[in-house]
Amino acid sequence: MPKTPPPEPETAAPEPTPFDPPPCIRVVDFETTGAPDDGDPEPHAIVEVGWCDVVKGIAKNESLSYLVNPKRPITIPAMAVHHITDEDAATGESTANALRMLFVEGGPVDMFCAHNAAFERHFFEIPGVPWLCTYKIALRLWPDAPTHSNNGLRYFLHLQIMDRDYANGTHRAGPDAYVTARLLERILQTAREREIPFATLEAWSRFPPLFHKVSFGKHRGMLWSELPPDYLRWIADKSDMDADTKANARYRLREREAGQQQKENA
Repeated sequence: MPKTPPPEPETAAPEPTPFDPPPCIRVVDFETTGAPDDGDPEPHAIVEVGWCDVVKGIAKNESLSYLVNPKRPITIPAMAVHHITDEDAATGESTANALRMLFVEGGPVDMFCAHNAAFERHFFEIPGVPWLCTYKIALRLWPDAPTHSNNGLRYFLHLQIMDRDYANGTHRAGPDAYVTARLLERILQTAREREIPFATLEAWSRFPPLFHKVSFGKHRGMLWSELPPDYLRWIADKSDMDADTKANARYRLREREAGQQQKENA
């Protein structure tokens, strides 16, 4: 009888690298009854949830979405953006069930991600599960992009979109999550090419957004790195501007000080 060949040796799994993302990153997008800071005395709530998974760095070709009953009226400005009416939302899932499904459907989730994740995190947070922010990361990777909206980056980066008709449904949770997942896929690819560790992407997501050009005042259009030091100090210490703008001024001042120190030590 012929001898049975010995079994092939098992191939060891490749060692993880500093550039590898977690196995499953769930990219999410919410449509809501209004913006958290619009002055409405009643807290705003979710009216639609959308999500698309990025598995081992590759975005899936489909996203899921479902309506959510917010148990409060949708503001007219919000309806004008996403076109979801009170009658539509009344047929949706309860908020508790919708958020439970967001976390448990499709298997374990290692990390959440959103474009401007601070907005989604205002409505949804799971203790111990970290977040990525594609908006903050894109500001660092492509500072010269003409816009850093997710669909602006879609065209600037020529992202591969499998279903354009579906993806063109902007300001709906499913299509926006799908486009952002494609953006995250490109971010992970670019970070690997530039040898930027995944931990750095996480850190950028935690820090304030780093702006490239000034979008206000007499210096509108000027690079932040070229602003006069006295103007940066005024923004940081004396202005009533928002926290992110003040953080950018302090960052640029520290950058100048570090550069000056290097010159003195050279």
